This record gives sequence, structure tokens and C-alpha cells, in this order.
Amino acid sequence: MVTPAAPPSEAPARGLRWLLTEPRRPAAVRNSAMAPWLVVGTVCIGAFMGQLDASIVTLAFPTFRHDFGASLADVQWVGQAYLLVLIGLLTAVGRYADMIGRKLLYIYGFVIFIAGSALCGFAPSLAALIGFRVFQGIGAAMLQANSVAIITGAVPRERLGRAIGVQGAAQALGLALGPAAGGLLISLGGWRLIFFVNVPMGIIGSVLGWFLIPRSRHLAPRHSFDWLGLAILLPATTALLLAISYGGRFGWGSLVIIGTFILSALLLALFVWRERRTSAPMLDLSLLKVVPFSAGIASGLLSYLVLFGTLTVVPFYLEIARHARPASAGLQLLVVPLGLGLIAPVAGRLADRIGARPLTAGGMAATAVALAISPFLDTGTAMFLLVLAVAGLGLGAFTPPNNAAIMGAAPAHQSGMASGVLNMTRGLGTSLGLALAGLVYTIGAGAGEGTPAGAASGYRDAALFMAAVAALAGIVASLRGSSPLSHDPTLTAE
Repeated sequence: MVTPAAPPSEAPARGLRWLLTEPRRPAAVRNSAMAPWLVVGTVCIGAFMGQLDASIVTLAFPTFRHDFGASLADVQWVGQAYLLVLIGLLTAVGRYADMIGRKLLYIYGFVIFIAGSALCGFAPSLAALIGFRVFQGIGAAMLQANSVAIITGAVPRERLGRAIGVQGAAQALGLALGPAAGGLLISLGGWRLIFFVNVPMGIIGSVLGWFLIPRSRHLAPRHSFDWLGLAILLPATTALLLAISYGGRFGWGSLVIIGTFILSALLLALFVWRERRTSAPMLDLSLLKVVPFSAGIASGLLSYLVLFGTLTVVPFYLEIARHARPASAGLQLLVVPLGLGLIAPVAGRLADRIGARPLTAGGMAATAVALAISPFLDTGTAMFLLVLAVAGLGLGAFTPPNNAAIMGAAPAHQSGMASGVLNMTRGLGTSLGLALAGLVYTIGAGAGEGTPAGAASGYRDAALFMAAVAALAGIVASLRGSSPLSHDPTLTAE
């Protein structure tokens, strides 16, 4: 009689093989009633760090220009290189994690992120810093591609919405605290400190992950990885992001931008052709035929466009049209992510009871109304900020139920892939928000962009544009029907 081979996560560790084997959690952790929430707390560390790092780095661009004697276009690559690697790898990492184990890649994601952060802190030149940011982005992709999948596999179905809500609150908190924390760290120790701060936080996260995250279950069958699919997808997403990011600089009708969009479209078409014909695709396109999944992905992308579009144009309006100082404008802008973070856990808990559709459609409707009326308020800053807070609350009501419903629509053995696609759409939505909201604002402001009247006009057009996008997101979200938030969890995970 032939004895079946042990699963990868249960194979005996010999020599250095233990480094490639997911360890069991201590019995005290496995048997604890708090075990699912220990997993959520560990994942929240990575979620918080990812958003904090993104907003801190943006704040340091002026310092990079001064210290390296570089142009703004050059220093923007410190953020752009990280984003390109992150978005390009998320789906691939999620697919790979489905086969070899999500815990293992998540922990080593922390290790690579720590090493990349330390290297960034010691970078002797701008070119070296950009290169180290690429390395750091690989670690970030390993963290983000697996975060929601790990929660989905560890938390019971009836509490999944609440758990993803807590993770959403951690992301919003990181986004909100980034500018303030970045300013403090730069003033205390220079720009290098904003990278070094990731090291102790990452060490804590990796150690907790080793002991508190359960071993992976419901893994997909092992196949040869679709390296050709990855080789097509990476340049396709890179070309798309470059066209979006530089359209305003070179002109949306320029041959360079149009050619880059065409190149991206051709590569994406080639990627779809490849994935339909390979036996082990990196992205299972049949998932997109599942309406709850595709509706959630599409509406999620639109919601991130609205969020980051708002964060892009509101500071210009506050500083130019309402004469706020930059520091004051930054503090006032906190009402959006703080509103999102406050309501996200509550929305997650409600989603466990009433489902995703009422909260996602209702949340985006509230955001659409708030943004639509915000340019026409002449009653002072307090009322304007209150309306912005409502927009943040609407986004917070949308995000956790939407994420939970997306994960519930994907088979358990493809949760890593689904999580990677989910996070990739966040990156694309971020880029679209920055580019399109800025473009509409610039067109609306016209020649008077630097005047109060021009800024008010630009913000009005941008706010109405984002309100329309939010309304569209709500309509798309309502198409999902009444679907469960999650598959039955594996409560015996080790």
C-alpha cells in the first residue's frame, strides 16, 4: 500500500527545509477563542504599514529634490517604481500563494519588506533609492496579495465582514496618519527615518505571523507557474500606469500617451488569450463570469478612484479657494480617511447580518450625494468638512462588505488569486483617481488655476465627476445580488 505524500505544510522539516514549511501555531493559540482575532490583528500590521508607507513617501518628495538635487519628475519615481512593481505582481503572488501556502509568502513578504526598507534608508543616491524601492515593492506585494485571503480562511463566516472591516480601518488609519507621521519623522531625523521606522514594525509583524497565522488549507493543485503570463501582465500594467500617470504632462492626445495606451491594450489582449489557453493560468478568467465577483471588483476600482481623487483635489481647493495653510489643509483632509476608518468595523458587522448589497449601494449613494453638494456650500469650512466626512463614511460603509463579498464569490482554493486581484484594482483605482481627478480639476480651473475663483471652479467640476463615478459604483455594486460573504471557513486550521 502506498502512503500518500504529506501536504507541503505538513512535510517533515529536515535541515533548512523548515524554512520552506509552514509551522503550526502553538496549541494555546489554536485552541484560543481569540485565535481568529489574533490573525486579524497580525494582518492589520501589514495593512497599516502599507498605507502609511505610501503616504509618508509622497510627503518626502520635496526633501528628496533638495537632498539629491533632482527634478520633481525624477523623485516621483520613488513612488512610481514601488507602485508599478506592487500592482504588476499582486495577481501573480496571489496565484502562487494558492499553491504553496499563504502564510509562508506573507511572512517572507515581511522579511523582504524589512530588508528593502533598511536598504532604502541607507541609499547613497536617488537611483539606488528607486532600485531599493523596487525590492521593497516585491515584499509589499507578498503582504498585500495574501492579507484578505488569510483573514477569509481564519475567521468564521458569521464574523468575516467585521474582520475585514477592522482591516479596512487599519488601512484608513495608516493613510490618515501618514502625512503627520512623515512630517514628524523627517523633522526628527531626515527622510531616511521614514524607511527605518518600517524595520521594527516589520520584525514584530513577521514574528507574530510565524506564531499566530494558521497554516494554509484548501490549496490549489501544484502546477508549473505561468511565467509567460506574468511576463505579459507586468509590461501591460506598467504601460497602463505610465500612460495614466503621465497623460497630464505629455498631453492625453500626444502620440506617446496614445501609443502607450495602445501597447497596454494589446498586451492585455495577449494576456487574456494566453490565460484562456493554458492549463494552469495565473488568473482564472472564469472568476470574472461570476457576477458577485466581477461586480465587486469593478465597483471597488471605482470606489478607490473616488477616494484618491478626493484626496488629490481637496487640498488645492482648501488652500487656494478657502485660504487654508498647507498644514491646516492636511489636518482638515483627515476627515475623509478618519470617517472611513470609524465606520468600516461597524459596516463589516452589519454586513454579517444583512449582506453586502444594501451597504455597498447605500454607501456609494451617500458618497455621491455628499460630493455633489460639497462645491455649493457657502456656509463655512465646518459644513464643508462635515460633508467630506459623510463622503468618507459612505466609502467606509462600502469597502469592507464589498471586499468580503468578493472573497465569498471565489472558491476557497483560489482565495489568494482573488485577494491579489482585489488589491491590484486598488492600485489601479488609486492611479486613476490621481490622474483623472487632477485632469478634470485642471480643465475646470482653466487659466485661473491659481486664483480662488479658478480653484473653486476646478473643484466643482472634479467633485461632480467623482460624484458621478460614485453613483456608477453604487449601481454596479447593486448587481451582485444576495450572495454570501464567505465560504464555510476552516475552523480546524493549524
